[in-house]
Amino acid sequence: MDLVKKGDIEYYTFDILKDIKHCFSTRKGGVSEGIYESMNLGWREDKRENVVENYRLICSAIGCDSKNTVWTRQVHKDRILNVTENDRGKGLFREREAEGYDGIMTDRRDVVLTGFSADCVLIFYYDPIKKVIAITHSGWMGTVLSIGAKTVDRMASDYGCDRKNILCGIAPAIARCCFQVDKPVVDEFQKAFSWCSPFITNDNENEGKYYIDLHGINEEILVKAGIARENIENSRICTKCHPDVFFTHRLMGNERGSMAGFISL
Repeated sequence: MDLVKKGDIEYYTFDILKDIKHCFSTRKGGVSEGIYESMNLGWREDKRENVVENYRLICSAIGCDSKNTVWTRQVHKDRILNVTENDRGKGLFREREAEGYDGIMTDRRDVVLTGFSADCVLIFYYDPIKKVIAITHSGWMGTVLSIGAKTVDRMASDYGCDRKNILCGIAPAIARCCFQVDKPVVDEFQKAFSWCSPFITNDNENEGKYYIDLHGINEEILVKAGIARENIENSRICTKCHPDVFFTHRLMGNERGSMAGFISL
């Protein structure tokens, strides 16, 4: 990934997605204050006018219109929503869909798909042949449910995408170095994926604790779904290791803002 700086605004982009407008935000360059300083992109308890201005700033930086953003209500599940130009503004200026969706996709121009994160994995998708994009929120529960593979399946079934053409970017998220979990979480991964043992390590200093590589498991899910490994750009940047750059739930709890990923045709 590349770190882009435009004035005070800083965000990351994927080399593999250089032909379309997209970014993964940092916490830098916005107008929010206090625990939300400064590029907070979630409502939370922040001032509405600050969040709206933050969207105007970050979207303008990548050449999009914040009025065209589309949010979903993320609930750590595996439901995926198809949207069109009729959905522009949902979340920021209009009510979101009542039901929860952790994936969102479209084949329409100037629809800015938006996903949220403060440690969870966001995955970006682009088919340059069929001109289809998607973004999914894949926390540990979404990862266990294979939302990444299900998104690829839906791109193929709903839009006729050929899996070999799909490009994917895996954004900064809590990495193996910091994603410490208990045995019940490990059990969920092992039930879901017979192959996941190399992505799980013991915490040698804390009995009954483990570390899980969400970046690596999500990449493997995509490969097993038919995405060529060379078509995946995996950031492997840890959000918890860089609290000066990213909001991180593991470190800050609810006293924080949210980052967002954006992708638009």
